[in-house]
Amino acid sequence: MKRKIIEKFKLWKSTYGNVPLMVLGARQVGKTYSLDEFCRENYKNYIYINLESDDSIREVFEKYSDPKRIMNTISILKGIHIDIEETVIFFDEMQVSEKAISSLKYFNEANESYNIVCAGSMLGVALNRFKHSFPVGKIYRIYMHPLDFEEYLWGIGERLLADEIARGYNENKKLVEAIHKKALELYKEYLYIGGMPASVNEFVLKDKSLSAYDDVIKKSIVEDYLADMSKYTTASEHLKVNKLYKSIPKQLGRDNNKFNYKLVDEKGNKRKFETALEWLNYSFITNKCSLVDFPEIPLSVYKKENFFKIYLSDVGLLSQLAGFTKKDICSDEMKLFSGMLTENFVANMFISNGINLYYWKSKHNAEIDFLINIDGHIIPVEVKAACNTKSKSLKVYIEKYNPAYAIRVSGKNFGLFNGIKSVPLYAVHLIK
Repeated sequence: MKRKIIEKFKLWKSTYGNVPLMVLGARQVGKTYSLDEFCRENYKNYIYINLESDDSIREVFEKYSDPKRIMNTISILKGIHIDIEETVIFFDEMQVSEKAISSLKYFNEANESYNIVCAGSMLGVALNRFKHSFPVGKIYRIYMHPLDFEEYLWGIGERLLADEIARGYNENKKLVEAIHKKALELYKEYLYIGGMPASVNEFVLKDKSLSAYDDVIKKSIVEDYLADMSKYTTASEHLKVNKLYKSIPKQLGRDNNKFNYKLVDEKGNKRKFETALEWLNYSFITNKCSLVDFPEIPLSVYKKENFFKIYLSDVGLLSQLAGFTKKDICSDEMKLFSGMLTENFVANMFISNGINLYYWKSKHNAEIDFLINIDGHIIPVEVKAACNTKSKSLKVYIEKYNPAYAIRVSGKNFGLFNGIKSVPLYAVHLIK
């Protein structure tokens, strides 16, 4: 599957190749596959090392920090001559060895130009708990997420449609109605399939038939996440993380979907679950959307620490965790997707584009789903699950703050009216 992140890898190689590359993201988003493809196509020699399964290499990092000693020992253990200039070494599952992560600093500072790439999920290695010296400023860090909707269209063989959607967005012109309806149907399917590569691949293998698709793929991913929670946390923390993760559909399914610790546990509070929530966020399994009380740059200055929403990193996993069925997805009753799935989808697309998540709420309960910084302007983004776009909240916000323009994401076609840019749900990935 073609992934946009490959272009970022190429930029790193051409500009910062002597700085170790670290690709971070949740489990099973495609880090290993994409880095493997990149290494094979862009280097003469390539060595792959999985630190989770290769105890002997892990022990090398425990014993040495000097890059020459590390490379020499790896060369002996693997029986391979390592030509430093022509060879790229890919260290996978870096989160299992803090010493290996710390060693990246020395690879950066070495006189020789090592080609080092690595991947990890940072499970259990939240930066604020790191026991060794984390190589701050010594690595080139890239974050990887599930396939966005455009990558999904590429993956299912709809590249021409993806190009047409981009044209409609850039020119702000409506798509032909039949194409618009087709794109909306594919968007609805994405809400169920999601962007995890294994899930998309299963859908393609079943001839893109939703009825034939086996959701055991998503079930296994959820189960793997739960297993990781027990593997990388203490027994007491594991129970908290597990309960918190499973509460997210309930959190998002309410009209007021501000995160509420009481929905995790009737005796829940910040002190009891804050560490568990941080663990999920650091592991890229969830994304935090903070409330701001004043829409000015930088938005981070105006966020209210104890008021936020939590979205899952993949809308397909949310549909699985929430218990949505294929029949629900195929239903014409778009109200099924109001709230949790639609908002979570938009949050996923923004995160994929490197957009931090913020929302706004007035004292009188007018609420804007997302605020984003575009070209130095704070732009309000209102999200609607269907074609009914009537909203008092956006009107209140516009009258109060007079933004350069506003964006309304909905089931409607492209358009621009009274300073409000209409963006169909299937084109959110183009907002950057």
